[in-house]
Amino acid sequence: MRANLGIVAKHRESTVRVSINNLFALPILALACLQAGTVLAACTDPARPGVDWQRCYADERRLPGVDLSGAKLREARFARADLRGANFSGASARRAKFISASMAKTRFDNARLTEADFTKADLTGASFRGADLRRARLFRAKLRGADLSGARMTGADLLNADLSGATWIDGKTICAEGSNGQCN
Repeated sequence: MRANLGIVAKHRESTVRVSINNLFALPILALACLQAGTVLAACTDPARPGVDWQRCYADERRLPGVDLSGAKLREARFARADLRGANFSGASARRAKFISASMAKTRFDNARLTEADFTKADLTGASFRGADLRRARLFRAKLRGADLSGARMTGADLLNADLSGATWIDGKTICAEGSNGQCN
């Protein structure tokens, strides 16, 4: 019986050593990730040009006139957010969600917006000059007076989108009043 108690004591001692070693290994692992450049987005960082808000949620936030030019916004969420007059020029926002957001007069010039979702967003007077909107969802979006000059829109869903007065991708055609889902 005493021999068995000695084995149990040794097992507990080794378990404690392994747990303590794991405790010290976590900060070292975190430091190694930082040095390797694998830093996660800091969703609490203030809005500013070039901010890394990948996979962050900003649903229902009020950010009118904010400058997020060059920001990393992959898979970020801005559902029902107030982004009127914001600047997203040069931002990388692949698969970002702007569902029902207020975005009148917002700039997306040269932004990468592939597969972004603008369902029911108010994009009145927004600028998408040279933006990549391939496979973007603009279902029921208000694009009245928007500038789509030079935008890439292959596979974009414009079902029921209001394009009245919008400048089409050729930079010359102005969509007629009542253009719904396509530029007439």
